Amino acid sequence: MKAPWNFFKYLPVARGVLARGRLPMVLLAVARKRSARGGLVKGLREDLTLLQGLCLAWWRGEYRQVSRPALVAAVAGLLYFLSPMDAIPDWIPGLGFVDDLAVLGWIIRKWSGELQAFRTWRDSQSADVRANIDQLPSIDESDGGDVGRGRNPKF
Repeated sequence: MKAPWNFFKYLPVARGVLARGRLPMVLLAVARKRSARGGLVKGLREDLTLLQGLCLAWWRGEYRQVSRPALVAAVAGLLYFLSPMDAIPDWIPGLGFVDDLAVLGWIIRKWSGELQAFRTWRDSQSADVRANIDQLPSIDESDGGDVGRGRNPKF
């Protein structure tokens, strides 16, 4: 399964985001763009929700069973979604999110085992834990201090 051609340039950026503790800012930006685009394709919305949930749970230290390559790919996919000038610019009506959908779909297929494990773990949690997983970081939490409450492993 071959990665979308333009995806690889986002991997080093994703590693940097994780290493510098900038994941909360990325997650907040994804949420803003997602809410501004209320009419996102259903598949894109579901993929974003799953990847965002995985990243939030990892950042909060609640779920660490994800491999480093899968986490980096998830963050890179979110960064790709944020980029307005990717393979097909987002401002092109009707086509702007086609490449985003392709990249996120590739990540979902490539890392399906790890994402299914996260989905299973998430679904087995109490309502309080699930609500915490879905709650975005506050602005104060996104200031770039520590890389999450769980003090992440080195990146």
